[in-house]
Amino acid sequence: MTDDDTRITRRRFCADACTVTSGITVATLLSACGSGSSPSSPSSPSSVPVMLAALSGVFSGSAVKVSATGSPLAEVGGAALVQSVAGEFLVARTSASAFSAVEAVCTHEGCTITGADGAIYVCPCHGSRYDRGGHVVGGPATASLRQYTATFADGIVTIAV
Repeated sequence: MTDDDTRITRRRFCADACTVTSGITVATLLSACGSGSSPSSPSSPSSVPVMLAALSGVFSGSAVKVSATGSPLAEVGGAALVQSVAGEFLVARTSASAFSAVEAVCTHEGCTITGADGAIYVCPCHGSRYDRGGHVVGGPATASLRQYTATFADGIVTIAV
């Protein structure tokens, strides 16, 4: 081999430098994605939100009605996503005769909130977290969910809309 065979041209050097830089950038991005600090669980990276049961609500007049019997709403602490033509609501049983009802549309970018981590509602899109009263407990959302009055009689939860 001669010295001419081992020389690197400026073009080759620049191409190799770009390849190495691109590889480092990709490796950095991939390691950040797997770091465990995902937005869906900022306060507890090891917990995974559970999908809420979806219940069909019946819209009548100015209210949505849903049966608590045989659903997660039958027990204190239970929660469900109630879907109706009037909208989608997150409903939770807070005591033997009391329920909370909030709009299921995340105030960050309008995704439907479908999961919960214990007593916290979790948006599947960007990880915003809300308590059962609809107040933000973790961003990126900054505005609370809209609250609705919910009443309970004869096994039926009525959400005033």
